[in-house]
Amino acid sequence: MIRLRSTFIAFALLIISWDNSYAQKIKLRISLEEAIEIAKDQSPSALVAKHNFLASYWQFRAFRAQLLPSLNLSATLGNYNRSLVPLQNSETGEINYVANNNLKNSLSLSIDQNIALTGGRISLFTSLYRLDQFNSETPAMYNSQPLNITYIQPLRTYNNLKWDKVTEPKRYERAKRRYLEQMENITGNVIPLYFDVLQAQQRLAMSSKNYDNTVSLYKLTKERFERGMVSKNDVLQLELRMINENLSINDHKLTLDMRMLRLKTFMGYNEHVELELEVPDSGPEITLNFDEVLDKAYKNSSFLLDNELNLLSAEQEVERNRANTGIQANLNAQFGLTQQGDELGTAYSNPMDQQIISLGLRLPIIDWGLGKGRVKMARSRQELIKAQVDQEFNEFKQNVFIKVIQFNNQVEQCNLSSRADSIARERYENARQRFLDGTIGVTELNNAQNEKDQASNRYINDLGNFWQYYFNIRRMSLYDYLKREDLSAEFDKMVDN
Repeated sequence: MIRLRSTFIAFALLIISWDNSYAQKIKLRISLEEAIEIAKDQSPSALVAKHNFLASYWQFRAFRAQLLPSLNLSATLGNYNRSLVPLQNSETGEINYVANNNLKNSLSLSIDQNIALTGGRISLFTSLYRLDQFNSETPAMYNSQPLNITYIQPLRTYNNLKWDKVTEPKRYERAKRRYLEQMENITGNVIPLYFDVLQAQQRLAMSSKNYDNTVSLYKLTKERFERGMVSKNDVLQLELRMINENLSINDHKLTLDMRMLRLKTFMGYNEHVELELEVPDSGPEITLNFDEVLDKAYKNSSFLLDNELNLLSAEQEVERNRANTGIQANLNAQFGLTQQGDELGTAYSNPMDQQIISLGLRLPIIDWGLGKGRVKMARSRQELIKAQVDQEFNEFKQNVFIKVIQFNNQVEQCNLSSRADSIARERYENARQRFLDGTIGVTELNNAQNEKDQASNRYINDLGNFWQYYFNIRRMSLYDYLKREDLSAEFDKMVDN
């Protein structure tokens, strides 16, 4: 229902934007839950969160593509070379320059597969080369490799793909959780804006009502003064209050406009929308258990994955520096068939087998302790990160504990504030009636009205704190304690769109 309502508003705003000359204000009365859903659906912050997730999704897709075989076509077409090239006589050693005039073309089709376990790469390919020598009696030569297998294996080196198989799924899972947390951040931002506007609306309404009441009481008091029933001080007190309340109306209107603008801007509404906010009901009577909240926070939030990835990153750095220290080796092997001929058909007839194997080595003789120093630095950083992770776990646990205490205490605060608000309203009505009866003076009436206004403001403030504390805990644990279920999102639909 909430989503349909927000969709209707968005459609109406689109129609209005076509012609501002016919623009009319759209008045919308919304609840706190509707404000949250609308902000999650259409606010700029929601759009940023969505695209942050999509960027992580495509990064994960790119990683998965590395694990799958790839089909590649490569070609060199029209490589024409007309120049003088040096040619050395094998018997005399004399070098002469001879004319070179040729055209080279090549075509290759390969299937390549990365081997995550070893860090190697295997390829199955076929290729054809054509050489046209314009100064030769045999102008065209073909060289074919009908079927070949190559394997490249780095020895004693850092295997980046093996580590990616461990870290990339965790990063993608963290991206999902961060998206949910960003959605909850939107909720956390909407709540104070919502209650700021709500409080401004309530203060404006109270000021207007108080002003109307004071005007009527002022007229009554002035009549009593003319009959000698009250003092001049009572008349002046009410007159001063009437002026102050009139000033308050203007102040509260300005405050309401400013706060409403901030709320509408955050929610993604323009100037054609007017919002009227509903006062939420009292918060549900629930008490949160610290152990349950901590368990859900460890299980669902990005906090645990953040620390796991930090530890893995430090471990990766140690292995990378250790692998890049000392001897480096690469094994290259190729097995297959080859043939040549002055015609295309002969280049594929009776192919010969070919084998190419090579081992490349690199050994630093003197590096002045550079490699060893890098390894020690990486290990030192790893120990530092371990200590930081332990500290962050303790701070996270303390933060959860404090927020649970705040929330549980706020439940009682809301109950007391609600009761105080009801009593203050009843007391003011009683005081007003007694003032009309002439049994109390202006001072007692003013005190009752001030207490009524303060109690009403205190209740709205405590109610806002209640929902703020609740959604803070919900964000930390990504768990809905009212519905008793984990928070989720339709990630597949986001990707398809």
